[in-house]
Amino acid sequence: MNRGLVLSFLLLQITVLVLLLSCYRNTLTDATGGQWDLLLSNIGISAMHMQLLTNDKVIILDRTGFGPSNISLPNGRCRNDTITMKIDCTAHSVEYDVASNSVRPLMVLTNTWCSSGAATPNGTLIQTGGSNDGDHNVRTFKPCNDNSCDWEENNNVLTERRWYATNHILPDGRLIIIGGRGQFNYEFYPKTPSADKLHDLPFLSQTNDKDIENNLYPFVFLNVDGNLFIFANNRAILFDYTKGVVVKTYPTMPGGDPRNYPSTGSAVLLPLKNLQWEAIEAEVLVCGGAPKGAYVSAMNGNFVPALSNCGRIRITDANPQWTIETMPLARVMGDMVLLPNGKVLIINGASTGTAGWELGRNPVLSPVIYNPDNLSGSRFEVQNSSSTPRMYHSTAILLRDGRVLVGGSNPHQYDSFKGVKFPTDLTLEAFSPAYLDQNFAWLRPNIISPASRSTIRYGQQLAIRFGIPPGRLNRNSVIVTMVAPSFTTHSFSMNQRLLVLSGGDIKPVGRSKYQIRVVTPGSPNLTPPGYYLLFVVHQDIPSEGIWVQIK
Repeated sequence: MNRGLVLSFLLLQITVLVLLLSCYRNTLTDATGGQWDLLLSNIGISAMHMQLLTNDKVIILDRTGFGPSNISLPNGRCRNDTITMKIDCTAHSVEYDVASNSVRPLMVLTNTWCSSGAATPNGTLIQTGGSNDGDHNVRTFKPCNDNSCDWEENNNVLTERRWYATNHILPDGRLIIIGGRGQFNYEFYPKTPSADKLHDLPFLSQTNDKDIENNLYPFVFLNVDGNLFIFANNRAILFDYTKGVVVKTYPTMPGGDPRNYPSTGSAVLLPLKNLQWEAIEAEVLVCGGAPKGAYVSAMNGNFVPALSNCGRIRITDANPQWTIETMPLARVMGDMVLLPNGKVLIINGASTGTAGWELGRNPVLSPVIYNPDNLSGSRFEVQNSSSTPRMYHSTAILLRDGRVLVGGSNPHQYDSFKGVKFPTDLTLEAFSPAYLDQNFAWLRPNIISPASRSTIRYGQQLAIRFGIPPGRLNRNSVIVTMVAPSFTTHSFSMNQRLLVLSGGDIKPVGRSKYQIRVVTPGSPNLTPPGYYLLFVVHQDIPSEGIWVQIK
C-alpha cells in the first residue's frame, strides 16, 4: 500500500474517532445536564401553589375570583363567586396523580391567591389565608385513594388577615403563621383557648420598605435549637417564638439588596448532617432577587438586571458571617429545591425585573445545581434548558421518584393566553436530574425494607435493606437522607428540609442485597413530627424514596 493510501486511511480513522468522541461527549453532556419532559399540556389551572401528599398525589392551587378556569367541576357543581357576583362552575384547585399522570378537579370555595400552607404530622394539608373572602380562612385536605376527598373550608379562623404570609410546622406539631401584607405579627394553628391570641413581631415592621414592602413571604426555618431563623428583606434574626424574644440578630446581607417578595429571591436550609454531634451546625443559603429600586423601575417600564449572587451563613455560629458566591445566571423569582443527594436545584424565574403583574422579563430557562460540599468557586453547574418560560407564579417540588415537578407562570391579573409576552401557562413538566439518567442505573440502589409508610421514632436505630446491581457497591459512598415535602409558592418552599442520617454500618444480607444501620434524628427540633421521604443514596445516585412517619 503506498504512502498516500496509508495517510488517507489514517485520516479516515482519526475522523471517525473524532466523530465518535464528539457523539459520546454530547451524550455525556445531555446526561449530566438533566432532562425535561412535558407531562400534561393542560391541567386546567396555573400552578401557583403545590404540595406533595403522602399518597404521591400533588395538590395544586391557583386562585378564585378572577374568572373561570379551564377545567370544570364534576357533577354540575358550582360555587358562588363573591368577587364577581357570578356563579362559577370551574375548579381552581386540582389533584395531580403522579402514577397515572392525570388530574382531578377539586372545589375550593374562597380565594387562595398568595396564600400559604403546610402538611400536619398526620399528613393533612393545612392551607391558610389568601385574598378577599379567603384571607381569614383555613382550608384542610386529607389525602385519600378513592377520589372521595376534597377541600374543607373553615371560615374566619385566623385572628388576622394572612396574605403573603409564611407557615412552618413546629416541634410540637402546631403550625405558626408569620407575617403577610400589613401584618407585623404571628399566630398559631390549630386554635386553642391558651394560644388563640396574636403575637407582635416588630422585626417585620423594621424590614418593611415603604410602599414596596420587600419582606413578604419571609424565609423561615426551624433551627436545630428549636428557635426560628427568620429572614426578611435583607436581614435576619433568630427568634424564640415561645417567649417572643429575639435571641440573635444576624449581620445584614452584604450589598443590602432585598431578597423577599416582590424582589423575590429564594432560600433553603442546607442539609443537616452529623446529627449525633453535641453541637449540630445549620446553614442557610439565600439566592437571587432584585436590587434596590428594581420594583419602582419595573413599574416605570425599566427592567433592571436581577441579582446574580447567593449569600450563605452558618446560623449556629457564635459570630455568624455571610459568605457571598456568584451564580452563573442572574435570577429573580427562582425556586430552590433540595434534591435527595443533598444538592440544591435552582430553577424557574427571570433575569430582569421583579415579581408582580407584568414586571418580569427575560426568562431563565436553564436550571442550576448547587453542590454545598464543593469548594467555593466550583459549586454551580448549569443544566439543560427548558423551552417553557416560568415567570411570576411558578412552582417546583420534589417527587418521590426523584424528579422535580414544575408548573405555573401567570404574570397577568387575569388569565391571558394570547397577545401577551408570557401567556398564562397551564402545563406541567418534570425535570429529571442527571442521577435519573439510564447511564447511571447500574449505580442506583432500591430500598427493600422498611416498607413505605412505616413509623419511626426519634433517636432510633434503623436498619434499612437495599439492593444494588452485582459488584457495584462502593461502601464509602452510601448515605441515607430524609426530606420533608414542602408547600411551595412565590419562590419559597415552606417546611423544606433535608437530613443526612448518622451511621453507615453496611453488611451483605444476600446476593447484591445489603443492610445499612443508621440513627434517626434525636429531636423534633431537628425533624418536626410528620411524613418524610427517605432515600438511600449511592455515589450521588438516589433510590426511589419511601414514606416514613416520625413521631
